[in-house]
Parts: sequence; C-alpha cells; structure tokens
Amino acid sequence: MAGPQINAPPLLVLDNVSIGYRAPRGHLTAVDRVSFTLAAGERLVLLGPSGCGKSTLLRAVGGFLKPSAGQIRLHGKTITKPGPDRMTVFQEFDQLLPWRSVLGNVRFALQRGNGLSRRDATDVARDWLGRVGLERFVDAYPHTLSGGMKQRVAIARALALRPALLLMDEPFAALDALTRRHMQDELLALCEDTGSTTLFVTHGIDEAIRVGTRILAMTPHPGRLAASFEVPVETRARGTPQFAALESHIQQSVFADSAPAHADA
Repeated sequence: MAGPQINAPPLLVLDNVSIGYRAPRGHLTAVDRVSFTLAAGERLVLLGPSGCGKSTLLRAVGGFLKPSAGQIRLHGKTITKPGPDRMTVFQEFDQLLPWRSVLGNVRFALQRGNGLSRRDATDVARDWLGRVGLERFVDAYPHTLSGGMKQRVAIARALALRPALLLMDEPFAALDALTRRHMQDELLALCEDTGSTTLFVTHGIDEAIRVGTRILAMTPHPGRLAASFEVPVETRARGTPQFAALESHIQQSVFADSAPAHADA
C-alpha cells in the first residue's frame, strides 16, 4: 500500500495564490494569498463553510481558473490549462455522458485521454468498474443508475486514467447520509490501494477526517488558510475516542463561531 512520498519534491505547489472576480460593486477577492504543498500519495482536504473559496481553488488547480496572483505548479510546471493529469469528480450526478453506457463512459475517457485502443480501453474500463462494484452494470445507462452508482462510475472513470492528481469537489454531498458514508469508505479503500494523490473539498468535518491524511481549514470572505491538521491512521475510524477528539478540536479551533460543519448532519 503506497503512502505519501514525504521526502520527494512536492507534487503540487500553491505559492501565494489569490483569485478574484469582477463584481457589480468592484473587485471581489475569493481566495487570498493561499500557499500549501501536496506530496504524492497524500489526500489533502480543503475544509470550510460555503463561500470560503475551496471549490474556487480546486477549479484553479484543475486549470479552469487563472489566479489573480501567485502560481500553481504541478510537477514543477505552472498550470495554465486543464489536462488529463488532473481528473475531477463533482457532486453533480449529470457528469456522465447520458448517451453512453457505464462501460462506454469509462472506455471513451480512456480512448480520448490515454490514447488506448478500443479493446485495451474496454479491458481497463471493466477492471475499474469491477473495483467499484459495478461489473454487473456495465451495459446500463446513466439514467437508470442511483446517485451513488453514478458517482462510482465517475470515480472509476477518473482513476482509470491514472491521473497525477484526483480532484474531488464535494462528490458525495448530494447523497443520503448512509450512502455518503459507504462512498467515503469505498473511496478511502481505493485511494489506499492505488496510492492516488487526492485534493478533496468538503464542508463536513466528519468527512474530512474519514478521507484525508491532512486537513487545511479555510475561513470565508475572502478564503484564507486558518489551520492545518494531520490525520493519523488511528484517528480515521469513526466511533473511536481519537476520531471524536480530532473532530471536537477542529470544531472548536475553526468553526466555534458558526454552525456545526458535519457532512452527515
């Protein structure tokens, strides 16, 4: 099982990044002077309330937004546009191609993104769909799937391309609480099995602890880094004193003046 490559150069570097927009009343700063690094094999969670700029940062890492100031570098090179080295899973269920089957969605991404032949893409797609428990649904179409199943397809499609960085923007927020917890556990197992490097956005402390190896908490308006929390392996199991202690510590340190930020509330 692969883990973070702590002694290697950082995979991702955000260097004093600010992101702003034009607004009716002038310039709006969404993200203000954010800096952090992400090591290969690490699962870094951006945690904060709505409006803190965490999804904005994720889109900038994906190459869909250009920082107003600062730099974002992947493998030492400045990110200027989207690329197959960064795959994103969103919370929306309509991110799949509705006219393609489950197998077709994953196969198409592999053919376009990795240049595989149809036969090779089919083999890889079937393997990944099996890993997420959808081997019996390869011929189904997105409109026949539940929300959790659609997210499994999206995760399989993203990981099948073997990206350098998996970007996840509150991918389970629209699911019911029980399905959400199952999906968090399945994602954790997949990431630990593959050694995937993940940048994960959430507003839920419970979810952040469960899926992350490190948590960066953000403050809103504009988004700045407020605190950093390491998540040891023994802390990730729900129901343990260690999990409860870290959850309470984050709540008191960052969200003491706001409503509880629980993903499963």
